[in-house]
Amino acid sequence: MNIHPVGIILNGVTGRMGTNQHFIRSILAIMEQGGVKISEGETIMPDPILVGRNEARLCELASMGSNVRYTTDLDAALADRRNLIYFDAQTTGRRADAVKKAIAAGKHVYCEKPIAVSTESAYELYQIATQAGVKHGVVQDKLWLPGLVKLKTLIDSGFFGEILSVRGEFGYWVFEGDVITPQRPSWNYRKEDDGGIIVDMLCHWRYVLDNLFGEVKSVSCLGATHIRQRWDEQGKPYQCTADDSAYATFELESGVIAQFNSSWAVRVHRDDLLTLQVDGTKGSATAGLRDCVIQHASATPRCTWNPDLPSPVNFEAGWSQVPAYQLFDNAFKIQWELFLRHVVLNEPFPWGLLEGAKGVQLAEKGIESWQRRAWVDVPALG
Repeated sequence: MNIHPVGIILNGVTGRMGTNQHFIRSILAIMEQGGVKISEGETIMPDPILVGRNEARLCELASMGSNVRYTTDLDAALADRRNLIYFDAQTTGRRADAVKKAIAAGKHVYCEKPIAVSTESAYELYQIATQAGVKHGVVQDKLWLPGLVKLKTLIDSGFFGEILSVRGEFGYWVFEGDVITPQRPSWNYRKEDDGGIIVDMLCHWRYVLDNLFGEVKSVSCLGATHIRQRWDEQGKPYQCTADDSAYATFELESGVIAQFNSSWAVRVHRDDLLTLQVDGTKGSATAGLRDCVIQHASATPRCTWNPDLPSPVNFEAGWSQVPAYQLFDNAFKIQWELFLRHVVLNEPFPWGLLEGAKGVQLAEKGIESWQRRAWVDVPALG
């Protein structure tokens, strides 16, 4: 067996996303399956080193795998030549400087989004990585969710005819923390700590829209801080200074109009935490994280408006499930495997730092739109 060991520095892995999605469900899962299979006799095997400030927590995480290294010394990890990849899942404000340091050390870089706190800083990372000749990638996990993969299959097959509009609903109730433990860290709700749902979610909506429906041309966005006070990890009350909800409309270069409501102050009365409805001239679909249902033009009921009588149409009964044409793995793990193949085999990987910069740009333009109470154009980057 020919094994390609790849040393991976995982920085910020003690956080919620770093622990669950990137370490446990991606890197450890890849190791447990025997690596990324290239051929019958050849695999790529991750060799992670966990980096953080809490040594006890790092030791606890490392014990979940076999021979997993850990350290509190990032510089030493970067100096180790067997470490080929630097991955960053720290809080946003720490990310750009650490990625620059990794590029200077000659490491390929892969990181969570937002990749920086400003478009200028994000685009600079792309330029520095390009000039250094290192490979680079940004997590864009929603592209590999089963529901969105099914949606992409429908688009590619021409099911919709001409796509007219996209409606996205995302969010759930994040508990304030006074009685029930909140599901998200407190920094998310403090602007001074780079929190806010516009900064977080518009980065996601940028790559979803760009990859499925057409590049974003302009944005109109309204943010809100609906919950003014929350309680932090120590049970202390604090004032929320960042937006917890965003109501955005996007005009795409393709002519499609997309509307996304994103909120951490909404109770779920829909099929999933994220749903996308796509309407086209020949059919419509609604996709969640895993499932997707469709209604063809030929099966569309003739609706009439009469609020004085119960509707004779069972609207949900007219939709059918899109079958699963393939097995679906964890979305984060799939992209990790693609990035490892990119590093070792030089296979294409179009989700680089430029795409990450586009996400930061859309978040900035969304905030500008909110402040100006106006439509804002989104110019091309690069």
